Amino acid sequence: MTDRSSGILSLRQSMGGIADQLTGIPLRFPARRRWWIAMLVALALLLLLIISTIELFTRGVGIWGINIPVNWAFAIHNYVWWLGIGHAGTLISALLLLTGSEWRNSLNRFAETMTLFAVLCAGIYPVLHLGRPWYLYWMFPYPATMGVWPQFRSPLEWDIWAVLTYLTVSLAFWYTGLIPDLASARDRATRRGWQIFFGITALGWRGSAAHWQRWSQAYRLTAGLAVPLVVSVHSEVSLLFAAGQIPGWHSTIFPPYFVLGAAFSGFAVVSIIAISLRSWFGLKNLVTDQHLDLLGMVLLATGLMTAYGYVFEVFDAFYSGEPHEMQTLLDRAAGAYAWTYWGAVILNFVPLQALWWRRVRQTGWTLMLISIAVVIGMWLERYMILVTSLYRDFLVSSWSHFTPTFWDWSTYFGTIGLFLVPFLLAIRFIPMISIFETKELLHEEKEQAHG
Repeated sequence: MTDRSSGILSLRQSMGGIADQLTGIPLRFPARRRWWIAMLVALALLLLLIISTIELFTRGVGIWGINIPVNWAFAIHNYVWWLGIGHAGTLISALLLLTGSEWRNSLNRFAETMTLFAVLCAGIYPVLHLGRPWYLYWMFPYPATMGVWPQFRSPLEWDIWAVLTYLTVSLAFWYTGLIPDLASARDRATRRGWQIFFGITALGWRGSAAHWQRWSQAYRLTAGLAVPLVVSVHSEVSLLFAAGQIPGWHSTIFPPYFVLGAAFSGFAVVSIIAISLRSWFGLKNLVTDQHLDLLGMVLLATGLMTAYGYVFEVFDAFYSGEPHEMQTLLDRAAGAYAWTYWGAVILNFVPLQALWWRRVRQTGWTLMLISIAVVIGMWLERYMILVTSLYRDFLVSSWSHFTPTFWDWSTYFGTIGLFLVPFLLAIRFIPMISIFETKELLHEEKEQAHG
């Protein structure tokens, strides 16, 4: 083990104590009241999404505030935002696994879980935006009984394949890492129902040497597949913008800019979840101040790289000498939607500077507030990129403003419910921190301390 993992966990705790603590969360569930309050709020938001979707399918996309020329608005804007949030789980888990960073062991499980449900929230938006979602199956390569095949040159086709592939690999990666912990919960369960549930989901795991060998190979293989997908999926999304001739979009900086922005917002959400769970379930011995410190440093690093993208955007616009590009940039800073530009700049980078101090990074509530500011700031940044490039068309006669309607907002808040409901169910029924990886880290730290 490397020195970078030393001091992450308290050496006073035992292996059995960690296993009992983590399996006790789904088996005995110590935070029922808080969980039920959160679940009721989440269900109310999910009901709002269902109502909004029924209204959309009944009346069409005209209930949204989209118009000509702003025909991409909340749907695509929130699609990009949710997809970005879903990237951090894979980055934390897969990339840090391949690089041997053991501090991921207390964070990877709920980060991977967050990825699945964030991608789910993102994936419904292109379907809703189709206008005729009942024809969704036309986009899949099925036997052409009607002589209809997918149009592979369509950018929408890129989306469907990118998102589905990423979701499939993320699901395989998440479930593979979960199997040994499901077996631990099965062995500690006393009620017949829990024994059956965990017995089925553990897939016959017995912890033999052969099982561990095959598990390690499968885990690293899916991690190796997931890492390039993180880059490729969000690069593909950015190419939907960059491939067009719209001022403010047509730039080669977009693929890395979008990937870094996605990691930035995703790590902020991971920080929020980590702080919340350690408070809810008393997990300060497993999600330690050192974890918060490392999360704060990663958040600061990705934020500074995202800031470089902001600076390069300004440089690129003026260096190109293209009048439309310069006008779009100036309009973002001083036009009708300047509040989105300055809101993104201020919320993304001003509070972030507090993370240069270690005490701030290790204080849960300050890191939480900074992370919330980043999440809101990245939402404003996606809004700014989308709307400010569309509302001023090449022809003055086509200029128009976009104002989100009630149904725009209700669909968006409804997707938050779609994210929270399965995430809260996952907290209720599966260990949210990897048991065996945490025990392995503790064992290595004790050996290092005694050696």
